[in-house]
Amino acid sequence: MDEVNTVRVVIPYKPRDAFLPYHESTNRYGISVAHRRAGKTVARVNKLIKAAYLCEKEQPRFGYLAPSFVQAKDIAWLYLKKFANPLIQLGGKVNESELSVTLPHNGAIIRLYGAENYDRMRGLYFDGICIDEGQDIAPVVLTTVILPALSDRSGWLDISGTPKGWGNLLGNCYKLAQSEGWFIQTLKASETGILPESELAILRASMAPNEYLQEMECSFDAAITGAYFAAELQKAQEEGRITSVPYDPVLKVNTAWDLGMSDSTSIWFYQSVGREIRVIDYYEASGHGLDHYARVLDKKGYFYDKHYGPHDIAVRELGTGKSRIEVAASLGIRFDTCPNIPVQDGINAARVTIPRMWIDSKRCEIGLDALKQYREKIDLKRQVSGGPLHDWTSHAADAFRYLCVSYQDAKAPKKIKPAFNQAIEHGWMG
Repeated sequence: MDEVNTVRVVIPYKPRDAFLPYHESTNRYGISVAHRRAGKTVARVNKLIKAAYLCEKEQPRFGYLAPSFVQAKDIAWLYLKKFANPLIQLGGKVNESELSVTLPHNGAIIRLYGAENYDRMRGLYFDGICIDEGQDIAPVVLTTVILPALSDRSGWLDISGTPKGWGNLLGNCYKLAQSEGWFIQTLKASETGILPESELAILRASMAPNEYLQEMECSFDAAITGAYFAAELQKAQEEGRITSVPYDPVLKVNTAWDLGMSDSTSIWFYQSVGREIRVIDYYEASGHGLDHYARVLDKKGYFYDKHYGPHDIAVRELGTGKSRIEVAASLGIRFDTCPNIPVQDGINAARVTIPRMWIDSKRCEIGLDALKQYREKIDLKRQVSGGPLHDWTSHAADAFRYLCVSYQDAKAPKKIKPAFNQAIEHGWMG
């Protein structure tokens, strides 16, 4: 009888008590809302390794998704190599450029991705995906790429992060998770015991109250520090100007664009009546050429007037010798370029223009979520602003700035009388 050789493999990971329920869960969908330094990334990496090792499907594939590829490398790559090292030593493979590990016995692949280029995952299948720092990822990533990628293999989904308002992927999924079938875990610093009380006291003394509630006590409702348009949008909400805003076929529709190259393109659709701006629609996608957006405009069926884009769309590309404004013109989209003004001036223009706006709450939901979370980047060492933080909210916010600076009269608004009767609960048409 042939002898069977076995090798005992020990992964150098001991779960913290707070994450024992997480590792014991067998739910297909799970979400962990955790305070800073709780250890959620280490837990995710080890869940991926175990799942990949035990997977008996053909050509298993697992993914880890962070807000950006660089962030995935910074926060998870060393952990993945460290904890998977016992398996790597038995013949596994490490690909530094793709940030992937292939296990030896079944060929399972664990690969890191960045949500700034989420279309790279489009068309792939996955047996399991961990989404980390979901508060900095756009909700559209989940519905257009992640869920379809899991569908044919019945793959599992695991989401984690620290709150930053409701309108991002983490906030949306936390609401969704209240339905049956989800594993839900909320780890507050005051309850886990992971960080000593002496350290929490230092953090409470040094952080603004809203920051501490958000980062350490997992509050989704804490105000986002540095959000540029928070006050203006809150007032618009209170005044009933974020509601149902119908398309008026008598009025022409203008559009304002932020055209991405390798990332997202965002478009706001709006109509003007005197000093009143009716923002009726929003569209965002990535990884497509201008022909795709020409079809989108045609499909919406609006009666168009002006299309506004950033000033640099007139620059010719070296590869083709053509500018994007020329390519767009060949597709029937004739752009007017916006003034090339400092970003802060554009933000100020938006702030004084929002009080004139009525914004459709449903068709503009994704864009509104981005505007609510568009914020400044704080230099913690010098305690000064470093300008806008570039993340998933930037594209919608840039296009919104172009809308405002291209509008003919972006001065501080006077009190205006609406060109309709009175807003009612389900819309603005009485």
